[in-house]
Amino acid sequence: MIPAWAIVLDYIMGAIMWTLIGRAAMNIFQREDSDFFFMKVFVKYTDPIIRLFKFITPSFLFGIFIPLYVAWFFYLFRFYVMPYVLGYDVWGMLSFPLESDLSKQLYQFFK
Repeated sequence: MIPAWAIVLDYIMGAIMWTLIGRAAMNIFQREDSDFFFMKVFVKYTDPIIRLFKFITPSFLFGIFIPLYVAWFFYLFRFYVMPYVLGYDVWGMLSFPLESDLSKQLYQFFK
């Protein structure tokens, strides 16, 4: 059984990762300084995280690639570090608690 702290940590990391990916996807259609409400929300909540990773972000990255680059670190942590810390060899994509719970809920909804 997965400890509660690991599930909470994975939910937080997953939410950050997916929000960064959402910002990158939204940036395809909107500028970062757009007045569109959802773009403002994505920028407001992800800018502090992007600033934390600025020291390891290559200077040649621009636009939508910066949030994707930062999201990649969250994915790596969730995919490699979390299983190692918890003593698992491999989890697999749907073994992430956030995505696993979401897929179970979708399955129940469309059943």
